[in-house]
Amino acid sequence: MSVPPGIIGPVDVLTERPREKRRRRITSVEVLCVVLLAAILGQSWLQDVLDVPGLRTGSTIFVAVCVQALPFLVLGVLISGAIAAFVPARVLRRALPRRTAAAVGVAGLAGVALPGCECASVPVARRLMGQGVAPAAALTFLLAAPAVNPVVLVATAVAFPGRPEMVLARFLGSLATAVVMGLLWARWGKLDWIVARALERLPDAGGGRWKAFAEIARTDLVEAGGFLVLGAFISATLNVLVPQSWFAVLGGQLVLGVAVLAVLAVVLALCSEADAFVAASLTALPLLPKLVFLVVGPAIDVKLFALQAGTFGRSFAVRFAPVTFVVAVCCALVVGTLLVGGAR
Repeated sequence: MSVPPGIIGPVDVLTERPREKRRRRITSVEVLCVVLLAAILGQSWLQDVLDVPGLRTGSTIFVAVCVQALPFLVLGVLISGAIAAFVPARVLRRALPRRTAAAVGVAGLAGVALPGCECASVPVARRLMGQGVAPAAALTFLLAAPAVNPVVLVATAVAFPGRPEMVLARFLGSLATAVVMGLLWARWGKLDWIVARALERLPDAGGGRWKAFAEIARTDLVEAGGFLVLGAFISATLNVLVPQSWFAVLGGQLVLGVAVLAVLAVVLALCSEADAFVAASLTALPLLPKLVFLVVGPAIDVKLFALQAGTFGRSFAVRFAPVTFVVAVCCALVVGTLLVGGAR
């Protein structure tokens, strides 16, 4: 078949249309390879440029936070991916009592046995609602799963060696936050605030569960790993650029320290498997503001607000998120005052 005049390039024999040239897309893996190659080739030059005490200190803190937190992060996303792919939501629904108040308590404790990251808990909560679980219980599980599971508690114990009270305080503060929010929703929450699609019954996943597991784990690891790197970078920057006298003043002003770290937990949006190492790196601050940071972060942050708005609707998120923030701060302060006080 001849090529019509004015058309450049090969022609598809079936459609008689010119074939479009496939554009080669540059992926993030190729960019990473180029950066690593450039770093290897220019290693001696980089050593001369970066031979600054402040940069050495910052890089040491950055690497330490990432290396300590990464194993727990990987374990957490593997467990959450396995739960999302292999454990049907109806199992949880059948295990919950019919009474809403009792269901809220059981859903909170279920977070101990069924760990998951913040990102995974939102679609799981939606799936529970779609299978008939009371929204109060589903939201309780949403808040409890990423905060009171064994992976997070072990990571907290490693980040705060010799401080078992911090592990207990985080567990109690986070569990209290989840249960209180569940009870508040049961009393004053309205289904009208949740978009209709979030309450629709969702079909159980069919075949390809291993593929779903791999995809969920990969997605969670990439996203959570990005937040971990960001948090480690900010932690290193704070330790190097911010004068220690500022942290000393912040440590002396307990109320200001609590307020700053509560807001910082929302802005940093760290994964719950990694936030303890970032909090522990702020050595000039007492334990109470750090506890507030650890309780608030898994309950509400900027990425969780976006996920909740996209899943349950903006009307839900603008009501649920601010109340969660206040409840988390209050629960952390009450538990922290009783268990850690003003210790450092």
